[in-house]
Amino acid sequence: MKALILAAGFGTRLLPYTGKIPKPLFTLLSKPLLEHSIKKLVDAGCDQILINTHHLYEQIKAFGEQKKYSINIQTIFEPAILDTGGAIANAKSFLDKHPFFVINADIISTVDLKKIYAFHQKSNCMATLVLHDHHQFNKVGVDTRGYVQNFNSKTNGLAFTGIQVLSPQIYDHFPDKKIFSSIDVYQSLCSQNQVKAFVETDIFWSDIGTPASYCLTSMLTLAASAFKIKQKKIKKIHIDKLAGDGSDRHWYRAIYENQSKIISDHGICMPQSDEWLQLNAFIQIGNHLLSKGIPLPRIINHDMLSGMVILNDLGDVHLETQIRHKNSTSETLKLYKKVIDLLIDFSIKGFQGFKKEWTCQSETYSKELIIEKECRYFMEAFIQNYLKLDLCFHEFSNEFDHIADHALNHGFIGLMHRDMQSRNIMIHNGRIYFIDFQSARIGPLQYDLASLLIDPYVNLNEQIRKDLLQYTMGKLELNSEKRQNFLDCYQYCCLTRNLQFLGAFSFLSRIKKKKKFEHYIPDAVKSLKKIISNLNTDKIPKLTKLIQTL
Repeated sequence: MKALILAAGFGTRLLPYTGKIPKPLFTLLSKPLLEHSIKKLVDAGCDQILINTHHLYEQIKAFGEQKKYSINIQTIFEPAILDTGGAIANAKSFLDKHPFFVINADIISTVDLKKIYAFHQKSNCMATLVLHDHHQFNKVGVDTRGYVQNFNSKTNGLAFTGIQVLSPQIYDHFPDKKIFSSIDVYQSLCSQNQVKAFVETDIFWSDIGTPASYCLTSMLTLAASAFKIKQKKIKKIHIDKLAGDGSDRHWYRAIYENQSKIISDHGICMPQSDEWLQLNAFIQIGNHLLSKGIPLPRIINHDMLSGMVILNDLGDVHLETQIRHKNSTSETLKLYKKVIDLLIDFSIKGFQGFKKEWTCQSETYSKELIIEKECRYFMEAFIQNYLKLDLCFHEFSNEFDHIADHALNHGFIGLMHRDMQSRNIMIHNGRIYFIDFQSARIGPLQYDLASLLIDPYVNLNEQIRKDLLQYTMGKLELNSEKRQNFLDCYQYCCLTRNLQFLGAFSFLSRIKKKKKFEHYIPDAVKSLKKIISNLNTDKIPKLTKLIQTL
């Protein structure tokens, strides 16, 4: 049994991604579509497969050479794309002895190929096309006897799956030209009842030709794998989009019967792109932290190219939500102390065996990062773009240097989460979990503690903050000298953190049009004024004056 896989196309609907990777090598469950197609054909009994190529053909050829299959797999290069009919004609010497499969390389389905082949052999037709009901593509007209009548039906049409079995006699009806569509040949044979329809009524089928269809297909196949169900049950998986946060990632809940999982969608990630690096950090750092016993949602599976990660579902209760339901100071303190215990574990245990190459932005919480991502961010996003004040970053550069140096001096160095605030802490079945850990890097524990205690989403009162700060230093067993050093670093980390989230709230509300974040700006300004009043302002007079006038 032989097969031709059509893999020559440009994949224009998937641009710009297909400018670097041919569509047949897009992955599902971390395996290229071409590999899924080959396995399906081999399982059906194929012992020889030909793959036609054109766009980025070197990559497809290399894939075929790298994979060690037990059957004969060859590629054939088309210097110019021949269309579907021309591709089949070009493969005549390979295919012209027995009925053969022709399959599009950009589909995934649960169609039983053995059953299709047997059906074709009994039909005595030149072509069998596998059809199904898919509203977007329903154009193939079929009569009551199951013969295809036309390919432009306006009513009661069906969709072609891209799977077909052809008899070698069909070559006698091919036109004497190089470039032509197979559909034109089938249309000419319809009047002779030579094109049979095999209608599937209960299959999973997807064409990954667009970014949306590719990402949804990846999401569904990952969910099916996580739920340990066969692909034919994929249609029973329900996907709900969850409320977004400040990042560009999207979150979904996949539900099957009484089970649920969470899917984090980072978007299509070209290798070594910023998105790819962030996803890689999420996977590598997440697995490292889990190995150290840090409470995170378990990473079940992922697909790097589609940018999908599937995780255990921790529900919908964040620390922010939980605190709103706490009626007493003692309850709040008790919960936050548990968080701080885990924050310390995150810093100390997470640091052990951590590899800097896992990080996606910078390896450490450095002076350069503070200057660019916190101080400059504050000046440009908040002062200039949000408040429309005509002030230049360079006017304050010496003061920002002073701030950055002191935010690093006497740091309790470990692994830093970088965004340790209440919306990145989940409460599930009475346990605390950290999420959004992909920006973790080496840095001072004081920064994470500042992120937690001056969190604008919760607005802890000053006494609770002081109590929790003392609790942290007690847990770290710091003597009086080290406590003072710890506090000095902590105060400046509070400042840099406050600068960062004012920049972020301004950027998100004005540029990203996420207006809900604007609500937090007034309290963030009050917090900034309070922090600056506790510092030695002799070294930062210009910034102090600016902040006091806000």
